[in-house]
Amino acid sequence: MDTIAAYLNNMFAALPRTEQTFNLKQDLLANMEEKYHELKKEGKSENEAVGIVISEFGNIDELIDELDLAKGGEDTLLPLLAPEDTWSYTVAKKRAGFMVAVGVMLCMIGPALLMVLVTLAEFGFLRGVLSEDAAGMIGVSILLVLIAFAVGLFIYSSSIMDKYKYLQKGFNLPYFLRTELEQRSRAFTPTYTLSLTLGICLCVVSPVLVIVWAAVSDDTTAYGAAIMLLLIALAVFLFIYYGTIKESFTFLLKEGQYTELSPEKKEEKRIMGSIASIVWPLATCIFLISGFVFQRWDINWVVFPVTGILLGIFGSVYNLVKAR
Repeated sequence: MDTIAAYLNNMFAALPRTEQTFNLKQDLLANMEEKYHELKKEGKSENEAVGIVISEFGNIDELIDELDLAKGGEDTLLPLLAPEDTWSYTVAKKRAGFMVAVGVMLCMIGPALLMVLVTLAEFGFLRGVLSEDAAGMIGVSILLVLIAFAVGLFIYSSSIMDKYKYLQKGFNLPYFLRTELEQRSRAFTPTYTLSLTLGICLCVVSPVLVIVWAAVSDDTTAYGAAIMLLLIALAVFLFIYYGTIKESFTFLLKEGQYTELSPEKKEEKRIMGSIASIVWPLATCIFLISGFVFQRWDINWVVFPVTGILLGIFGSVYNLVKAR
């Protein structure tokens, strides 16, 4: 095996050090190793297996001419990612994803608690003990505290990932590391699929509680709405947390949207992030104004799911327009 690797290194020594030649070298090495192991299983000796592999894969002149590799000149080989950096990135990404998921959950739990408190003060056991306005003030205070804590989580999660910004400039993975990442990614896929399925089911089922509660009692529909928000919050947690873990594998393996970090994709993310940073605080202001000024705590919660839907629609329209 060492002979094959050394031979391959000598073949590529004179070629320009680009990502294209690196990927070609890794693919050839994988094929040569596979052929070597097949020959060993057939009973070939070490020297026989190595000789056959080199004779079959040794000539890469046609590939060089086809890919026009000989015309390169600059030493543009991207840095190899070390195993410790790779695994520390996956751990940091997982932690950051957990914090973001919890932060988003808190932002959705706040309105749910506010609705419950106001309803309890109007119809529940807090009636006569706590006025509606007082319950609303307490609920808003809790909401603001949760949002502040969530913002802190968002900022901290961003700081965790700052040290890995250099990966955006590009990197390569050693063959053994890529193989292990692919195995881990495949092992994680059933968990990711289960979390995605469960999250979708929670989103689909959640409105049923509002309908059922409204049929039982119009006065306490807010309870059903609060539970709906909690179920959606749990679904969002599943989407973000497990989606972030999946994204870490996708990014390191350069799959899906990370196959090529195109300027268009970066611009799309920048625009969507900028819009979301404006729209969500605006939605919160609408929620608070409609509650305190117009006393519509029973229905104003819809501003949050509607905002999420509108952002999704905008992202789809943006992609369609850019595709033309």
